[in-house]
Parts: sequence; C-alpha cells; structure tokens
Amino acid sequence: MRFIKSHKDLVFGLSMLALFVIGAGMMVFYTGSEAMLAELGKIGWGQFMLLLVLSLGNYALRALRWHVLASALELKTGFIRNIIHYLGGFALTITPGRVGELVRLRWIKREVGVPMMQTSPMMLADRAADLAGVALVLVVAAGFSFSGGNGVYAVVGVALLMAFLATNPRFMSAIVTTGWRSLGRGGRFFAGLRRAVRRLGLFGRIGVVIPVLALSVVGWLFEAYAFYLLLGWLGADISLGAAVAIFLFSMLGGGATGLPGGLGGTEAAMVVLLSLQNVPLEVALPATAIIRVATLWFAILIGIIVFPLAERGGPKHALEK
Repeated sequence: MRFIKSHKDLVFGLSMLALFVIGAGMMVFYTGSEAMLAELGKIGWGQFMLLLVLSLGNYALRALRWHVLASALELKTGFIRNIIHYLGGFALTITPGRVGELVRLRWIKREVGVPMMQTSPMMLADRAADLAGVALVLVVAAGFSFSGGNGVYAVVGVALLMAFLATNPRFMSAIVTTGWRSLGRGGRFFAGLRRAVRRLGLFGRIGVVIPVLALSVVGWLFEAYAFYLLLGWLGADISLGAAVAIFLFSMLGGGATGLPGGLGGTEAAMVVLLSLQNVPLEVALPATAIIRVATLWFAILIGIIVFPLAERGGPKHALEK
C-alpha cells in the first residue's frame, strides 16, 4: 500500500498550522497588538530554546516508552527504529483523532512482518499511558494549589478509568464481542481483533507498567514545567502547582474535544483557566500561543524531519511486499 493518504494528512496538518497562525494574528489584532507584542518581546531566543529542550525531553521519554511497549510484544524492530517510528509519527498528529499516527504500525509491519492488527494494542497502551501520566501529575498539582475543585478530580478520575479500561483485556474483549453480535457479520475480523486485544495483558506486567508510567509522568512534567517558566518570564504571578495543573487540564480538555491536536479546545481552556488565576489577557494569550508552538507544533516539525527516515525503512525493509 502506497502511503498517499499520509501525504494528504501532512497537507491537512499544514492547513491547520495556517489556521493557527491566522487565529493567533487575529487575537493580537483584536486584543491590543502593542501590549501583546510587548509581552512576546520579553522572551529571548535562549529562553525559547529552553522551552524546546524541555519539550524534546518529553518526546524522547515518550519514544523510549514506545520502545518498552514494542519490547513487551517481543517485536524485533530494534531500539533505533522504534525511536524513529515514534518520532516520525508526530508528523501526522494533526489528523482527526490522530488516526494518522497509525502509520507507526504500518512501519512495523513493513520491517518485521507483524500484521497491524497484532501491534494495534501498542497504540491503545500508548494513549492510555499518556492519559494516566497526565492524570497522575494533574491530581498532585491540583491538590497543592489549583482551585479547580471537584471538577478537576472528576476529570482525573475519568481519565484514569479510561486508561484502565482501554488496556484491560477482558473489557476490550467484551467490547469486541458485543460489536460482533450487534453486526452479525465479519466473524474473521472480530476474531482477529479479539486475539489482538488479549495481547493487552502483556502490558499489564509490573515490569512494563512501572517504567511506562514513570516515563509518562516525567515526560509530561517537563512540558508543564516549561509552561511555568514561560509564565514567570512573562511576569505572571502564579505558583508551580497552578501552572502545571492549568497546562495538563487544558491538554486533557483539548484532547476530549476530538479535534486534531486538540486545536481550539486546548487554547481556549488554557486562556480561561489562566484568567481565573488573575493572569491578564495580554499575558495569557501570548503564553498560550508560545507554549503551543513549543510543544504541539515543535513535535510536528520533528515528525516531518524524521518522517522520511521512517518511510525509508530499516534493515528488514526487504520484508515489504
């Protein structure tokens, strides 16, 4: 299968970037360009590079997490190829539901011959690890200094529950069985899907769960801390706990919208939550724009750079038919 669709996804991502830039420009124009430009001018290149380094730390740890998951499935892709696969998948982050990132499974199939159905549990486990990692950090940060009340803990509870159910073989197998009974057809497909979700049990071993969760927690802390530094540089009087909670709560809220990359939802939640913490709009808006460039769009840039390396294939590229 030629990956024409992935190129369409890349074009879609660039279109979303254009919309983001246009939206940011409109915010500057309508909320007072002089004040916002003055705030943006407070951030030097050295400071911005530090934000990128912290984001890169998050991506590196999440890529290492992907390697742990691949090792749990005993895939023979190798450490370097696993890292390349994960980072290359970032190029397709800005697709509806991030389904474009399934390209990682295609690369695995091409290089080691393992069908995508059998490796699909990795995607579920990866998403669940992100949910659990964000939720665990958020609940600690909220407990220290964020006035989100019971709403924050409810969101955390839902996130953890979703992470648990998505990686629970019995629950997912029951979902597959229900789907098959509802449709009354596609028995071979659902049988293969049932075998795939049963492999989720491989990720439930203590030797996998602990490193996966640890990498998730530390990785997301890197980006949340970058947000805290940014707010401080812009003169916002906000605690570390509040900054971390706002960043991660906004990430969860944006992801819940189902929009590509959480665009729109994440930014709106971030600005509103910062305003509730008495952060002026002329600070909240540029802070939101900068952190999204340094996290989401930086990840996509890395993905675009690495994507050709992943497409080129590894040592076992000959397995592709």
